[in-house]
Amino acid sequence: MKTILKSIVFILLSTVVFANEPDEVSKAFANANDLYKKENYEAAAAKYEFINSNLKVESAELYFNLGNCYYKLDKIAPAIYNFEKALLFSPNDEVVKTNLEFAQKKAIDDIKNVPEVGISKAIYAFVNTWHYDSWAWTAVIMSLLFLLSFLGYYFGNTTLIKRIFFTAMFVFLVGILITVSAAFLQKQNDVTTKPAIVFSSAVNVKAEPKSSSEDVLVLHEGTKVFVLETLDNWKKIQLTDKTQGWIEKDAIKELK
Repeated sequence: MKTILKSIVFILLSTVVFANEPDEVSKAFANANDLYKKENYEAAAAKYEFINSNLKVESAELYFNLGNCYYKLDKIAPAIYNFEKALLFSPNDEVVKTNLEFAQKKAIDDIKNVPEVGISKAIYAFVNTWHYDSWAWTAVIMSLLFLLSFLGYYFGNTTLIKRIFFTAMFVFLVGILITVSAAFLQKQNDVTTKPAIVFSSAVNVKAEPKSSSEDVLVLHEGTKVFVLETLDNWKKIQLTDKTQGWIEKDAIKELK
């Protein structure tokens, strides 16, 4: 509860974030914040939704505030959805992560998380330490350092200097290969991973993409799934415990 209370401070400060935005956005955001302070969460959520859909604003702060509004209104699926959206913009924000955990505890389904094991786990953990943009910029810096090392080697007038710059060239070349590979893997993972949140109060997951198929399990609002493919009005999903099945597309809302 302590962290949820901290979110109020975060909301008050978010006006500063939008200080340089167009006047209409700043005013709308200030109005939404004021509604939240007055505990008019329904109206605050509607105003934040207006900023998002009509004014085309997306940010970690906006989705975080929306998540808090829906949490206060006890609307679990929208709360989890918006906290997850906030994490897409700010993956390392501990306050957002904590509030997401609060919301997830209110969800009915308790799906186990099956982690990666062995070398794939180590690679996954390493690649996800940074966003792919950060990896790409690091690769650019490594390339520049490689070029400078090459120039140092080329114009070096002693054997010792040439050896130092040659070693540096090798180190930076390895760094380029690692950072480029990490950026590529992170980007591929971002493109292929399609998380979604169940919005239906209860929905049957089918073994095949048809209503007459046998049920695999029943999911409830707020559960996170991953979309694997789409067929007509059905989505093939996978849960965090690796269970797969088909669900009607209107029962979920994709995060990206």
